[in-house]
Amino acid sequence: MAGGASVVQQCLRARVLDEIQSHLVPTLLGGGVRLFDRLGSDGVELERKRVIDSPGVTHLKFRVVK
Repeated sequence: MAGGASVVQQCLRARVLDEIQSHLVPTLLGGGVRLFDRLGSDGVELERKRVIDSPGVTHLKFRVVK
């Protein structure tokens, strides 16, 4: 599935995600929604599965602990 922060937050709150892959590019675009905000008091626990660092982008993969 792909989507913005709001979609990811809804899926995390509903506990329907098994893993998260994120590709970080250090570019300032202005305002936005923080990915891990508004998850409630329980929050979310992630287990790091893979980090690939390269010039210009960092690829992250996490398992969502249920």
